[in-house]
Amino acid sequence: MAIKEGDFVRLEFTGRTKETGDVFDTTIEEVAEEAGIKIDEKVYGPIPIIVGGGHLLKGIDQAIIDMEAGEQKTIELTPEDGFGDRDPKLVQLVPMKEFKKQNIKPYVGMNITVEGHNGRIQSISGGRVRLDFNHELAGKNLEYQVEIKEILEDDVDKIKSMIQLHYPNPKINMDKTEVNIQDGKVTIIMDELSRFDQKSYMDITFARFRIAKDIWENIENLEKVEFADVFEKKKEMPEGGVTEEEVEEIAEEVLTEVKKEKED
Repeated sequence: MAIKEGDFVRLEFTGRTKETGDVFDTTIEEVAEEAGIKIDEKVYGPIPIIVGGGHLLKGIDQAIIDMEAGEQKTIELTPEDGFGDRDPKLVQLVPMKEFKKQNIKPYVGMNITVEGHNGRIQSISGGRVRLDFNHELAGKNLEYQVEIKEILEDDVDKIKSMIQLHYPNPKINMDKTEVNIQDGKVTIIMDELSRFDQKSYMDITFARFRIAKDIWENIENLEKVEFADVFEKKKEMPEGGVTEEEVEEIAEEVLTEVKKEKED
C-alpha cells in the first residue's frame, strides 16, 4: 500500500551533509555511535510521524509519498527544502562586556539563547564575540537515507505512536498505556512510570496538547482527548506472602538502582 498524506508511518532515517558526508542526525543507534553523535538520553529506533503533519522537513514529507512499507530511498534536499539559506543579518558582533555582565565566560562553539533565539559563538577576537543565529545546517545541501518500516492502520496504534513521538521516554511501557475510544472521545491512561517523569509541568502539558492536536486533526470522528491519572490501591498480600526479610531485600535493590541512576 502506497503512502499518502495523512498516513501514520514509522520510519528510520540517517541525515548527512552532501558536501562532506558527515552524519548529523539518525534514528539508528549504531550509526550515531560510529559517527560520534550518540546522545545517551535519546530514544533510538524507528520514529512515528504523520505524513504532512509537520514532523519532518517539507522535502522529506513530499518525497516519501507513494513509498511502501519496507522500501528505502535516498532523498537529496537543497537548502530551500532543508534548513534554509544562510542570512548574514543573523550573524552579530556582541561586546565581551555584555557576557561579563551576565557572568558568562564565552568560548567558541558555545550555544547561546538570546530573547528566545538560539545561536552559536563562531569566534572571539578584539573584545568582541561573533554570534551566528542561523541554523547550523542552513545553506547546506543534505542527503537523507530513509526506510519505511511500517504504515499504521489501527487507530489505537496511531494514538500510541503520537505518544511515543511527543513523549519519548525509554522507561515508559507502551503496552501498559491504555487507550480507550468511545463516542468521539479518546481517554489515555499512561503507564504509571510517566507520573515520576522529571519533565516540568509546562513541558508535559505542551506534549499532551501536541498529542491531542495530532489525534483530532488526523483521525476521523475523534474530537476530544482526555488524559486520565488513575491511582489504584494495591491488593494486600495474603499471610505468608512476603517475609520481612524479602521486603528489606527489595527495598535495598530499589535504593541501589536509584543510586546508580543518580551516579549516571
